[in-house]
Amino acid sequence: MPFRALGLDAALLQAVQESGYTEPTPIQAQSIPLILEGHDLIGIAQTGTGKTAAFTLPILHRVHQARNPQRTGTQALIIAPTRELVVQIQDNIRAYAKHLPLRIATVFGGVGERPQIEALRSGTEIVIATPGRLLDLIRHAQFRNLSTLVLDEADRMLDMGFLPSIRQVVRALPVKRQTLLFSATLSKEIEQLTHEFLQQPRKVEIGRRSNPAETVTQLVYEIQPHLKPALLTHLLADPGFNMVLIFSRTKHGAERISKRLTSCQIPNATLHSNRSQNQRLRALEEFKSGKIRVLVATDIAARGIDVDGISHVINYDFPPHAEDYVHRIGRTGRAKAIGDALSFVTPEDYASLRSLERFIGRGIVRKQAEGFDYSQPAPPPPPAREPGTQRPGGQGRNPRPNNRPGSGREQRSGGPGGGRPHSNDRRHGGGGGPSRSRPQGGRSGGSTGRR
Repeated sequence: MPFRALGLDAALLQAVQESGYTEPTPIQAQSIPLILEGHDLIGIAQTGTGKTAAFTLPILHRVHQARNPQRTGTQALIIAPTRELVVQIQDNIRAYAKHLPLRIATVFGGVGERPQIEALRSGTEIVIATPGRLLDLIRHAQFRNLSTLVLDEADRMLDMGFLPSIRQVVRALPVKRQTLLFSATLSKEIEQLTHEFLQQPRKVEIGRRSNPAETVTQLVYEIQPHLKPALLTHLLADPGFNMVLIFSRTKHGAERISKRLTSCQIPNATLHSNRSQNQRLRALEEFKSGKIRVLVATDIAARGIDVDGISHVINYDFPPHAEDYVHRIGRTGRAKAIGDALSFVTPEDYASLRSLERFIGRGIVRKQAEGFDYSQPAPPPPPAREPGTQRPGGQGRNPRPNNRPGSGREQRSGGPGGGRPHSNDRRHGGGGGPSRSRPQGGRSGGSTGRR
């Protein structure tokens, strides 16, 4: 089926053709007509299959067709969990809207508020936002005539970390509107929550919702924790690892990995919530351009980057949640391209691995690295300090008790209630390569959106 059969505006078809795409992907072919008809929709498909274009193209068509000088204010609001994903959606929209007189704005943290406030006050037709910054600025928005709401990466947007924010945003929107939810994974529990926001939705589901792309080769390296750094550098010595995305569970772990790679003369950069917006953008640009061959990231990149040609995804720290694994390895093998996903699995990860294999309905091949010495002993632990001795460099400083009443240094137990546990990046953060035959949407991390 060619794109022209979908009934899109001629200016959109021209932009699609100029981008080198000829026919829609299955998620696009099935979703676009339903969205043009005005239905609420749940769209589920594997990463790298063009979900972003599946909702941006019909939104652009409807907003352009409905343009009226008497109809002021924002017409479409797209909410995404991270600032990286917001920027990617903006790039997609600008590419397809280049022949349309539409205004587009982004709203996310890490940058100045003034331009975002001005865009909201002026009623920019299409706004793409993270939920936290949008809530901060929502008093400036003109949403009275809004016709379409999109929740991208809907599973993250509706989990217990985001649900209160989404509810607050929705209360500020017109009741009569079209609502679209898109994601690569969507649990039955989260799907039940969608009824709160949608009216008689249609559902488009391409393939099994828990499956990674079939073009990704998945391998597990069972290994002791102390061998992970050495195995990583051993694998990266292979020139076939030419564009590698490494996932760490924490931002501090990402920095440690980066320092080791730098000491081994392996060009790399990091992407996590402690990096400024300029640092994050620079890291992505250097990775995309080939200036660096390795990007070390936390899960904000699992849904936040759409980079052509990633050859390998390495789970240096195995993810505890199966959905995160699916999104991580979806950064490679996009748009039917091939890629490899390698996971380092330590004994403490075995339960998570078994859970993942049940989730995706298949076992993952175990592999040992050729030429790697698995018998290397663990390094000796650091010597224990004698009671009453000072820490190195602590001369001349008065020791402070760790448990003074009211000092806030008392040892705590447990964690915050509500929802599944989140890492620091997930609670305080953010906010594939297309074939040349059809437009692909950028996917991508989880965060509160106050990025």
